[in-house]
Amino acid sequence: MRARPPRALPVRSTVRLCRPVDIWHKPALSAVVALAIPDLTLFALGRLDLILYTSAGAMCALYAHGLPYAARARTLPWVVLGMAASLAVALTAASLTTSTALLVVFASLVAAVHKMVCDATRIGPPGNLILTFIAASAFFVPQRPTQVPLHVALALGTGAIAWLVCMAPALVRPQGPERIVAARALEAAAGLLRAAPETGGGAEPTGTAHARHTTAAAVNAAWHAVFLVPVRTPDRAAARARLERLLVRAESALGDRDPAGTRTAGRDAAAEADRLSGWARELRSGRPLPEVPLSAAQTEELAGITAETTAAVTPGTPPKSHGPDGDDSRPLVLRHPAPGHRRGLRAVMARLAPGSPLLPIGARVAAGCVLAGWASMAVGVGHPYWAVVTAASIYQANTTLSWQRALQRTLGNLLGLLLFTALLPLIHTGHLAMIALALTFQLGAEACITRNYWLGSVCVTPMALLLTEFGSHLPARTLVTDRWIDTVVGAAVGLACCVLVTNRRAADRIDIALERLAAAEAAAHRQLAARELTGRDDTPEAGWTRDRLAGCLIELREAVDVAAGEWWQRPVPQERIAVAEQQGHRLLAVLVRRLSAPVAAA
Repeated sequence: MRARPPRALPVRSTVRLCRPVDIWHKPALSAVVALAIPDLTLFALGRLDLILYTSAGAMCALYAHGLPYAARARTLPWVVLGMAASLAVALTAASLTTSTALLVVFASLVAAVHKMVCDATRIGPPGNLILTFIAASAFFVPQRPTQVPLHVALALGTGAIAWLVCMAPALVRPQGPERIVAARALEAAAGLLRAAPETGGGAEPTGTAHARHTTAAAVNAAWHAVFLVPVRTPDRAAARARLERLLVRAESALGDRDPAGTRTAGRDAAAEADRLSGWARELRSGRPLPEVPLSAAQTEELAGITAETTAAVTPGTPPKSHGPDGDDSRPLVLRHPAPGHRRGLRAVMARLAPGSPLLPIGARVAAGCVLAGWASMAVGVGHPYWAVVTAASIYQANTTLSWQRALQRTLGNLLGLLLFTALLPLIHTGHLAMIALALTFQLGAEACITRNYWLGSVCVTPMALLLTEFGSHLPARTLVTDRWIDTVVGAAVGLACCVLVTNRRAADRIDIALERLAAAEAAAHRQLAARELTGRDDTPEAGWTRDRLAGCLIELREAVDVAAGEWWQRPVPQERIAVAEQQGHRLLAVLVRRLSAPVAAA
């Protein structure tokens, strides 16, 4: 079968600014506090030469801000251990060999591991970038074997500080993360309800398909986050139950329209959208969780696992929910993921198994970083770690996204170098000014990077240069020139490897997603047939069937988007995909409507 020819690479959309992520300030402030504590301590001790090692642990404060606090408490130690292990490997290699070419190879292999593991764990922003930046830098720091344990211990110690900083907000808003993801789901559902006017059928209105996918993905992410919330006490269980009721109402928006754009009769979609938006504002404001009325069918869905929740909260005593009328007689019920759902290490290993689409991406990263580092050496850069970092940072899910990241990073680094040069007079006033600037740039990077990667890079570049300045004192001209060469070489060579080392499994992932969607649809049809025979829903299985179908639709759309931006692929079966998505969303709407009968306005 003939390969699909390359697509035109976008430019204008690559540099366009978008709205910042709603919680950008949380990782930004956490990182600033976690960095400030060791930086000021080292300044007082006169040991700013150790700042790279303390920064390794402190920058772990950027991770896991989308997770509930209980899950965050478990996840951050793994991030810190991963950072410390990478640092240990880098410092050990630096202490055993002075061969720059060999160090480039080691740094590239570590970068490839970072990329694959971060994608497999789905750790979220900032992904592999921070890990690779610290490790690649450490490969080129002069080191003696006897110094390695102390430097790794510094990283572990500041990692513990980062853990404390990231967990501290739980004392003020213990439900903050799960409230945020629930608010996003409600806002996405409200957007879907407002996406298009009522139609009489035909093709789906423009924008509605995107709104439907966004809503399904937001609701799915919210359920996964809520599943991570422990229910060790009746009060916590009651709070989680209120969140679940909100998610059930958000999920019901997927049943408000069929994929032809027809609005379901009997539902005031505009009023429901306003209610969902109002509840989202209440969640974000920190006010008490609203009481949300559900239909009888929705309540029955949540009631399918009362026994499991009862045993988990207070053995032998049915937990109670607390309604607005003060009635505590209703049993508290919670929803749980389907049995056999892979989590933790098993899920990560499954995503890294032979045949995984992550393996070609890892090969790209390794090859691109090695060649970028060697090319940087060839043009005279003595410590080409920035070329390795640049090559590692541009690799995204497909060639088109990698091109965009390469252009964004090159533009951002150039502007960042100009900013660093302009600030040299202030930088040379002393170490305290350098610390203040580094913390300011860290805050600015998090504020800007979600608007567009190039804008964030404007702050990241001078911050990285400042970290280099603490440990060594290269002439400013040499430092800026080397960084600019490394950026251009890393982006160019990395992108060339991305084009040459294509992800041939991108189209195969579509076939797998279509097969899984077909299996999920068959299970949904069996569930609907069983309901017609018995006259009732087997509620746990009904919920699990709906979750599985929604997850398969999300997976298919992600696979199509990845393959659409990859070069030299066999043609994507667009017609088959369109039919599968239309049928899947129509079936999902039917399943949701089974549990979404009209309810009284809240």
